[in-house]
Amino acid sequence: MSISHAPPDSPPDISEISKSAQDTPPTAPELVPIVPSSTRRTRVPRWLRRTSGPLALLALWQLLSSTGVLTKDILASPGTIAGVARDLIADGSLASAMGVSLQRVAVGLLLGTVVGAALALVSGLFRIGEDLVDASVQMLRTVPFVGLIPLFIIWFGIGEAPKIAIITLGVSFPLYLNVYAGIRGVDSQLIEAGESLGLSRWGLVRHVILPGALPGAMTGLRYSLGIAWLALVFAEQINADSGIGFLMVQARDFLRTDVIVVCLIVYAFLGLVADFIVRTLERLLLQWRPTFTGR
Repeated sequence: MSISHAPPDSPPDISEISKSAQDTPPTAPELVPIVPSSTRRTRVPRWLRRTSGPLALLALWQLLSSTGVLTKDILASPGTIAGVARDLIADGSLASAMGVSLQRVAVGLLLGTVVGAALALVSGLFRIGEDLVDASVQMLRTVPFVGLIPLFIIWFGIGEAPKIAIITLGVSFPLYLNVYAGIRGVDSQLIEAGESLGLSRWGLVRHVILPGALPGAMTGLRYSLGIAWLALVFAEQINADSGIGFLMVQARDFLRTDVIVVCLIVYAFLGLVADFIVRTLERLLLQWRPTFTGR
């Protein structure tokens, strides 16, 4: 009787394994996109979120007026104000008043920008200019410009000159402070780098200092616009015979709170439009300077 042993399994051929591995197409790993936390935002449109607060306030205002909590003598309802605004637009009085007020703000803003920026350049670029200009400006800016109205009336009369002077004065100081701070806030290493590249003094001012001071100048312009509309409210109380302030004075004499609110809304709307223009200009001029936009 013979016992036969089965031969052991032969080891697999390595060449065949490598060949089969090459023939089998590799499976691509599943890629999971990584979404930064800053981009995980809600699906609600931003314009809707930005308008939800004013709309809620308007609804609350209408509710209080409808229930009698706010009487007409204290504050007119939104519906009444809308009707008054429609009447003022229809007879052309609101458009005429807006045109006069815009002209005053434009002239005062232009003069104030020129004065404030010129003083800031003299004081920021030159030490002797700082010694001669900065102390005087810092002293004058602490004086409330509204308190200078009687002097302006004595100096310039009761025409357009004192109104424009008040707006010019209110605009100059915030623009001066921000432009001056922007110039003095330029990194000194950038100045040294420009000098090592052979830039002249004017080249440093043009290519290094002014671009570095531009963000501060745009911030100052936004502040100046807000103060310009505030100064306009006071300026148009000086024996004005036209403008939005004139409408408010007439409404005050006749206890017309609806007309007063319409004028205040116009002031706010014009200020919002002006701020939007400056912010758009800021985005265009400062494209080279990416900034944090919130999360």
